[in-house]
Amino acid sequence: MIRLLLLDIYVFIIALLLGSFFNVVAIRLLKKESIAFPPSHCPHCKHKLSVFDLIPVFSYLFLKGKCRYCNVRISPLYPFGELLTAASIFVVYKFVGFEFELIPALILTVLLVISVLTDIHEQLILDIVTLPMLGVLLISRIFIGSEPFWFYLAGGVVGFVLLLVIAIASRGGMGGGDIKLYAAIGVALGPWLTVMSLVLASFAGAVVGGILLLTGVVKRKQPIAFGPFIFIGTIAAYLFGSDIWHWYTSFW
Repeated sequence: MIRLLLLDIYVFIIALLLGSFFNVVAIRLLKKESIAFPPSHCPHCKHKLSVFDLIPVFSYLFLKGKCRYCNVRISPLYPFGELLTAASIFVVYKFVGFEFELIPALILTVLLVISVLTDIHEQLILDIVTLPMLGVLLISRIFIGSEPFWFYLAGGVVGFVLLLVIAIASRGGMGGGDIKLYAAIGVALGPWLTVMSLVLASFAGAVVGGILLLTGVVKRKQPIAFGPFIFIGTIAAYLFGSDIWHWYTSFW
């Protein structure tokens, strides 16, 4: 029991550290900068950050959300990205366990997290992240999965075609990044859960979007990042797809 608890703590800490790195990946790729050089620094005063400035979440809280060197406010998206990464990786790890399926599950989770971060920052989902991860997912599905490879390949086609049709019908309301992202999601989930993922994402987007409109946070026709809702729909479909389907069909 203690060993399991220590393992859980270890996984969560590693996921937090990964979240800090994914923040850097998202921001620097959006700026078309190297993710390795220069070392982590304040985007305002350019001062190199020390180890104590880079402890996930805790540094932000300890510094009260401000840079130690220039006192400029740090974006709350930094601890958000760290916590999102830690929570999603931890939940996927607990649900899947140490099975081979954990490999495509974590690849998908990392892709979704980085996509959420870039989409929130600039409303962009980057091909430089999605396409390599799509390739890795395809390779993993050759060897790992409860269904034959063609099933997951079909999922990728379904995800791509569905989003392409929506993009055409909405006349640009859905970007090319979303289309390619759903191709990767389809490879990870297969066709049926991919459709469920899109339905859940659309439902979550409609609910949250409606609330934001009613409260005046956003204005009508103001674009909203869809990445966070894709994340919600995909994780829910992957982890709870069968339960959701059984619950839904119980009303028939």
